[in-house]
Amino acid sequence: MLIQERFKNYSKDHCWQYEIRLQNLEDDLKAIGLSKDEMEKLSIDDFYFSDVVKLETEEKKWTKEQERQYKKECEEIKDFIKKHEWLGNIPNRPTHRFTARLKQNNALAGVVIMATPNAFSHLLGKENRDLEKLVARGASISWAPKNLGSWIVSKSVKWMVKNTDFRIFTAYSDPEAKELGTIYQAMNWIYLGQTSGTAKQYLDPAKPNKGWFSGRDFRKKSKYKMYAENIGLDKDLWKGWMKKYSPNWDIIPADIKTKIKQEEEKYRSSCISRTVPPKHKYCYILGRSKKETKQLKQLFVENNPKKINLPYPKKRGE
Repeated sequence: MLIQERFKNYSKDHCWQYEIRLQNLEDDLKAIGLSKDEMEKLSIDDFYFSDVVKLETEEKKWTKEQERQYKKECEEIKDFIKKHEWLGNIPNRPTHRFTARLKQNNALAGVVIMATPNAFSHLLGKENRDLEKLVARGASISWAPKNLGSWIVSKSVKWMVKNTDFRIFTAYSDPEAKELGTIYQAMNWIYLGQTSGTAKQYLDPAKPNKGWFSGRDFRKKSKYKMYAENIGLDKDLWKGWMKKYSPNWDIIPADIKTKIKQEEEKYRSSCISRTVPPKHKYCYILGRSKKETKQLKQLFVENNPKKINLPYPKKRGE
């Protein structure tokens, strides 16, 4: 019931994440076999953090069992996000997944998914755009301690800095879900204002459970594949015309390009559309050393003089 409400206008005074916490608490406690007294005694020390990241090299390939376990965990995370997170789906181009689990029985209690940004912010300058990673999804289960969310986000960011080249992390909070970015404020993230996100969202009447999506979804690799199939293009031919995420328009014949664009517009027109308010945006900068962090923060100041010390939003729904 409530899961479907996230596709409609949410009108409660508190954020959606808190509402789902209230609605799911009884069933979640029953599923894990915890009493409310036991729940209230839980602390961060009762949980462990882990990464669900496919790390393999030419020298060290994954075994079939490792591959099976990885896919199993990804599906578990997908189901968790569907039940406990506002958007209820996996983001475009997910790259890293992290979990928090209860030590006593390995129960999944929190999830963070990082992804490639749909549009890079250039907050550290265009030359450093590849240092950015998007905290695209995050949720905690109803019986988890209230600070589990900030704990897993913090652990995830530190893991990324230690194991990858990413140094600036961005995240959004949605006014439609009555979100302010409370977790990011508690963690002293930098507030970038409320000017981000798409101005219009779409809903496919044939796939209502997918929920609302932005216009960028029409240009996903999977959608271009669908357009190509609709006009009867040979699969191998089209595959040769694709780059990693999008078509290589420079080598595609003009008449084929026109037909693909027509299919894109046809699909767009078949969807329901609505206007949406801009989202709050935050970022966090962290280097492997204090020196690197200081240098990166200085770059941020130089590149974003109008975004220094912006006050955190405090009123929900605006």
